[in-house]
Amino acid sequence: MHTLHRISHGLERAITVTGKGAMWLAIPLMLVIVFDVVTRKFFAQSMGMISSKLQDLEWHLNGIIIMVLMSYGYLADTHVRIELIRDRLSTQARAWIEVVGILVLMVPFCLLMIYFGYDFAERSFLQQEQSAAMTGLGQRWMIKAIIPAGFALALLATFSLMLKCVLFLIDPAGDPAAARRYLGDAAAKRAAEPEG
Repeated sequence: MHTLHRISHGLERAITVTGKGAMWLAIPLMLVIVFDVVTRKFFAQSMGMISSKLQDLEWHLNGIIIMVLMSYGYLADTHVRIELIRDRLSTQARAWIEVVGILVLMVPFCLLMIYFGYDFAERSFLQQEQSAAMTGLGQRWMIKAIIPAGFALALLATFSLMLKCVLFLIDPAGDPAAARRYLGDAAAKRAAEPEG
C-alpha cells in the first residue's frame, strides 16, 4: 500500500513540476505575440518574412502549453465536470465513478491519441514536413510529437489519480486527504487550501 501511495505521489509531483514549468511558457508566448503584432502594424514591409515564423512560434508555444497543462489540470481537478449530479453522491460513489471513467474512457482515449499521435509525428518526420508558409518554421514533426507526449503525461496523471481512488476505496482512512481533495469533499478541500 505504501508503495502505491509513493508511486501516486511521485507521479503527481513530476506532473506538477512539468505543468508549472510549462506555465512559464506563457511569458515568451505573450512576448512573441506582442512583438509580432507591433512589428506587423508599424514595420509591415521590412518584417514580413519574420511574421510567418513568429506566427508559427505562437501556435507551437500555445500547443505545448495546452498539451502539457492538460495533465496538470486533470490532477488539480480543474477540468469540466457535471457537478449537478456529482455533488449529490458520496465520496465512495465518486471514487467508483472516477475509476470506471478512467478505465473505460480516459485510458483508451489516451492510448489511441498516443498511438495515432506518434504515427502523425513519425510521418511528418519521414516526409521532412515544413510549415505551409514559405518563410515559416521548419521541422513540423517537433510540434506534432508534442501530441503523443502530452497524452502520455495525461495517461500518467490518470494512473496517479486512479491509484488514489483505488487506495481510497480499499482503505478510506489510509490517505483520505489526497483522495477526498480530488473527489470533491468540501471539508478536505478547505483544509488543503493555504490560509491567507
